[in-house]
Amino acid sequence: MHRRAVLTSAGVALAALTAAWAALAIPTASAESEPERPVATSATPQATTGTPSATEDAPQATAPADSPVAVNGLLRVCGVNLCNEAGEPIQLRGMSSHGLQFFPNCLNPDSLAALRTDWRADFVRVAMYVQEGGFETDPAGFTRRVDEAVEAASALGLYVVVDFHILTPGDPNLNLDRATSFFAEVAARHAARTNVLWEIANEPNGVDWAGIKSYAEQVIPVIRAADPDSVVLVGTRGFSSLGVSEGADETEVTDDPVDAANIMYTFHFYAASHRDLQRATVARAARSLPLFVSEFGTQTFTGDGPNDLDSATTWLDLLKSLKISYSMWSFSDGPESNSVFRRGTCAGTDFTGTDVLTESGEFIRTRIRGAAG
Repeated sequence: MHRRAVLTSAGVALAALTAAWAALAIPTASAESEPERPVATSATPQATTGTPSATEDAPQATAPADSPVAVNGLLRVCGVNLCNEAGEPIQLRGMSSHGLQFFPNCLNPDSLAALRTDWRADFVRVAMYVQEGGFETDPAGFTRRVDEAVEAASALGLYVVVDFHILTPGDPNLNLDRATSFFAEVAARHAARTNVLWEIANEPNGVDWAGIKSYAEQVIPVIRAADPDSVVLVGTRGFSSLGVSEGADETEVTDDPVDAANIMYTFHFYAASHRDLQRATVARAARSLPLFVSEFGTQTFTGDGPNDLDSATTWLDLLKSLKISYSMWSFSDGPESNSVFRRGTCAGTDFTGTDVLTESGEFIRTRIRGAAG
């Protein structure tokens, strides 16, 4: 039986959510570095306290007219494609937040409203780091932060990818207990929504496919117990490269797929570093695997340096031809070239137009707007 969206109308909900968001107190964190994307921010990491907000009793309503959720409804995997409620293959285009602890002001009702109405995007990926000063430091506070993001995006009729952002350690099994407790709670809380997808492990690395598969087959049933219909995204080996970054390829997945229905496998790329080999892998794998690019950048794998917009354009043309959904890293205003907003933008309330955007921000906004509709 299909679930029905628990969504509020955008006009009323955004004012209330803005006030609620302002009450959150996860401040900006200190500089940290991850293997793929160094982050430089200014303050010391702290976590919020308190309990997650309960949303299961929110009033039932339809998504705003003409929004992605209103148009497409409950998504499902059909063959190698992501399909809408009518069974038509679609491509979702959106943005990934940076870590909720690093840029807490960048993911808010105003920025999400700009993403929906100005950029004309379809979804936002909410990247909740598990380590690096994230979820493990304050499960209740970071879960609440995810809940608020889901509520704000839902009010606009955006889809949401809830990303359990495992990076270091790269073996997701080391966070298995945290994953099962987190997904049991949030899947139950948001089970009535039609617009939430679950990404259960951001970038597994230093672990073989058997280990990733085992993790997935333990976490997915936890989600399905509360939310049997939504799409689950499964990370792949070698920083979600289908194993390419660790000398393998997609055959380890095609030969031994996860034993679960309605799932997709993630692929991540950074256009200045990942070119012909990775594009050929995606084109070949897409014939037999449902793929979802839940993260990409226009720079090198460090998340910084010059943007290679020619390579990024080639990538997005390929994804369009294959109807593979994507989100770009990152919806933030940091010093690295991966940030789509200019420094200081997230301290304000204006996120529309091009004056607030970096080179990568202008590129992806133009691309999403051009593909919308």
